[in-house]
Amino acid sequence: MTTPLVTTEQQGPVLIIKLNSPETRNSLTLELREQLGQAIALAERERSVRSVFLSGTGPAFCSGGDFKMLQQASTPWPVHRRFRQYSRWLTPLSTLEKPVVVGVHGYAVGGGMGLALTGDVLIAGESTKLVAGFFRLGAVPDIGVMYQLPRLIGMARAKNFLFGGDTLDAQEALALGLVRKVVPDAQLHDAGLEEAQRLASGPAEVMGLAKLLMARSFEHSIEQMFTYEGLGQALAMSSGEFREGFDAAMNKRSPDFIAAAAQAAQNGQ
Repeated sequence: MTTPLVTTEQQGPVLIIKLNSPETRNSLTLELREQLGQAIALAERERSVRSVFLSGTGPAFCSGGDFKMLQQASTPWPVHRRFRQYSRWLTPLSTLEKPVVVGVHGYAVGGGMGLALTGDVLIAGESTKLVAGFFRLGAVPDIGVMYQLPRLIGMARAKNFLFGGDTLDAQEALALGLVRKVVPDAQLHDAGLEEAQRLASGPAEVMGLAKLLMARSFEHSIEQMFTYEGLGQALAMSSGEFREGFDAAMNKRSPDFIAAAAQAAQNGQ
């Protein structure tokens, strides 16, 4: 039986997704990308999944592009087809309307760094190295790096990092705000899962809605964003999560957002 390159395990409301090709340092082969897309589709369609924790096995989070594939498929049409396939895995991950926690350890190189940056919250192991390796190959940054990085740290810092061919260690990434916390590598799984569980126990569906709206904030005017806020708030305040959160605040108790969402799903909402 073939060992899966991406594994999934649901623990309560959290779907744990692991890149599982340690012999290639989880490089983004076609097969790995296809299996990652299947895992993301599972997270999207399963309502009992309220957050995702993505991490990697072996010595590195992700070494980026698959060199064997690049040797064989770097002419225009294969490259074009490969990038069109982003809609099967990268776009759904980036736009998933559920909180995504990424646990990074070891090297996240090029596209592997891009994959890490799709997360809403990053937890870094002490061994983490974020590497901008694109220009060393004579390639432009991809896997969403040119979209995500300027938004996360600003255009000037993004250019300095990419054009400098730099490497960020865990503490430098923390200082830039790219990661939420740094933990010993041995504690990364538990810390990432704890963060994913914390988000899952909150109003995860409303967080997903806010995530959808915030993604548009750099392309629209403030007036347009006010419109989106109003529409989003109308939807949020009609949710079981809002009713639960508001009632809990009024009655000075802890909200149970998971139960409220399950009840709403049972009622077809």
